[in-house]
Amino acid sequence: MNKRNFSFEFFPPKTDEGMAKLRNTRAQLAQFKPEFFSVTFGAGGTTREGTLAAVQDIRNAGLAAAPHLSCIGSTRDNIRAVLNEYREHGIRHIVALRGDMPSGMVEAGEFRYANELVSFIRAEHGAHFHIEVAAYPEFHPQARSAEEDMANFVRKVEAGADSAMTQYFFNADAYFRFVDEVQARGISIPVVPGIMPISNFGQLVRFSDMCGAEVPRWLRLRMQAYMDDSASIRALGLDVVTELCDRLLSNGAPGLHFYTLNQAGLVSTIWQRLGL
Repeated sequence: MNKRNFSFEFFPPKTDEGMAKLRNTRAQLAQFKPEFFSVTFGAGGTTREGTLAAVQDIRNAGLAAAPHLSCIGSTRDNIRAVLNEYREHGIRHIVALRGDMPSGMVEAGEFRYANELVSFIRAEHGAHFHIEVAAYPEFHPQARSAEEDMANFVRKVEAGADSAMTQYFFNADAYFRFVDEVQARGISIPVVPGIMPISNFGQLVRFSDMCGAEVPRWLRLRMQAYMDDSASIRALGLDVVTELCDRLLSNGAPGLHFYTLNQAGLVSTIWQRLGL
């Protein structure tokens, strides 16, 4: 059986207190021996320094870390400078994304799509970086069609991506159908499912409406019925997400990538329930 890859995603803290809390979260999750921790990158590079600081903090603890790098709204010179900085710090793993347009910006910059960023990284640095890209089992919210979105993913892989992690989802069939289709197109890179633990229903709905992840109607209505009963929402969320992870792994998913929101509790409980 192939080794399964597990990873945890953080966002860069804005304060010293936030960094201290993140260190505690990281210490709790490090016991699960993840393949790596990833750290997000704000629109237009707004968290560039914070991303690198968080990545370096993780690496200084002897753990593997991968910064995200988004290209929309950036220039080639900006991206070149970030890549050179990462390389100088010994980083060899990057999550390459198109990203969101920075607030108030009208022009896309010199990169319009993630495949252009992947091509640029390969042209500048050859095989130095392991390049991770995003996949959308329920399709990107801005895609005009399922076929267009699939073609975009194929372009990223053909440009030189090594592996992919998905947007979170709650419908395992969407993931398996996506993987079947990319494999039918001759693509064999690992596509690791993204997992979002559920702690706050309102927050989940906001995130999901923005990113195009579908919260099943039955789950929305069950959680709405709990109103402000956060314990019941948490308990149902743990059941739903643990069952989803179990089904994904049992049917051949190559690992799991957890969107932690810088919290360890729910992820740790899911991990223990899965017996990993």
